[in-house]
Amino acid sequence: MARPTEQVLSILQPRLDKAAILAGDAIDPRYSDDLSGEPGARPELVLRPRNTADVAEILNACNAARLPLVVQGGRTGLSGAARVLAGEAVLSLERMTALQEVEQTAGTIVADAGVPLQLVQEKADAAGLVFGVDIGARGTATIGGNIATNAGGIRVLRYGNFRAQVLGLEAVLADGSVLSSLKGLAKDNSGYDLGQLLVGSEGTLGVVTRACLRLHSKPVTQSAAFCSLASLDAAFGLLKFLRGRLGNLLSGFEVILAPLMGDMVAALGLTAPVVLGSPVYVLTDVQGMAPGADEEAFTEALSQAIEDGLVKDVVLSQSEREYQALWTLRDDCNRFLFAEGAMLSLDVSLPLPRMGAFLDLAEVSQSQADPSARAYIFGHLGDGNLHYVVRTDRPNEVAKAVFDCVAKSGGSISAEHGIGLDKKAYLHLTRTPAELAAMRRIKAALDPNNILNRGRIFDMRPALPNI
Repeated sequence: MARPTEQVLSILQPRLDKAAILAGDAIDPRYSDDLSGEPGARPELVLRPRNTADVAEILNACNAARLPLVVQGGRTGLSGAARVLAGEAVLSLERMTALQEVEQTAGTIVADAGVPLQLVQEKADAAGLVFGVDIGARGTATIGGNIATNAGGIRVLRYGNFRAQVLGLEAVLADGSVLSSLKGLAKDNSGYDLGQLLVGSEGTLGVVTRACLRLHSKPVTQSAAFCSLASLDAAFGLLKFLRGRLGNLLSGFEVILAPLMGDMVAALGLTAPVVLGSPVYVLTDVQGMAPGADEEAFTEALSQAIEDGLVKDVVLSQSEREYQALWTLRDDCNRFLFAEGAMLSLDVSLPLPRMGAFLDLAEVSQSQADPSARAYIFGHLGDGNLHYVVRTDRPNEVAKAVFDCVAKSGGSISAEHGIGLDKKAYLHLTRTPAELAAMRRIKAALDPNNILNRGRIFDMRPALPNI
């Protein structure tokens, strides 16, 4: 009997264009892994469809041959979901880059899965609208990958995460059948919302090929403030105060904790916008539709926050250049950490009332797991999401220690990066046996041969815990 790879090639070579199939020496090493840092295996094949019809042909053939596939977009993931395991072929959506014109009346746009997020942002901007999700990897992360992980980023406080931007999907199931609902309906209660089932499923239930995305009115005013604060409690107080004072004008609320701020400024040769030495820094901004009045409201709110003792020091942007410079400082967190080399990168979410206690508990547990570990913590405080990055020689022990603290605090071990291969051993800490069993039943129903992103999120046959 022919090997699965040979079976797939015999079926697909007459049906796909020449550039759609890479084999042997034609496979570039970049297809083996993602940004999670662990090396991957050499793919059996790399299959690069141009459209939904090609994806359907590929999945039908791979399902018949039982050839497992790992689905790839921009390969910017940090949890190992796109990392290739031995015996897997790659389904790369990099050639699926069609992007339709903006539908102005409905405020929507239809994008192929391989379109980089930044192109959607630019298309919306040119039409006088805005797309509600923004992340640091905007130039390479793709729409399909963003949907697969339910990406969040810096604007969740205002617009919600990626799920809230999806009005419809086209996707291909493991057997090659196509689900298509790109009507862009804001309301549709006619049965199960199959598209939303795929959002956040990390490519384990089906392959998203196109999406109808919601766009929003473009703000005409924006102003940012970089603040130093005496404590995390003060940051929560500021968040509560600004929400009450500014309402929907408040758009972003990011936090950078010591020692990250000081180490980053020193390593990158930056000029800090405020005097360093505080334990907590907040970058917050407003975006609105009333020139003059919006900026005045923001300025008055910050002045009151200083008077009330919530803020020690603040720098307020006075121009578009200064606004962008403050947000670039937030992006510099990632630039600094990637330059530091291999580090343990965790992405957690906590109930806001328990975040302070979590950080205290995690500091103790991390120190017990590795006394020399150094944590760099920043993230989207407005929606409870922290990026917990640790320089450590004992990544497994520190990860277990921190995730145990997340579980005790009622949080999640993944806020926006997904589970992939690297976090599945810890999933039981924050999801119940009943929830995991339900996930496996859904997976078995939609992908009975387990060919799509096999072993990502969970194993179909539960293994004994190794932690």
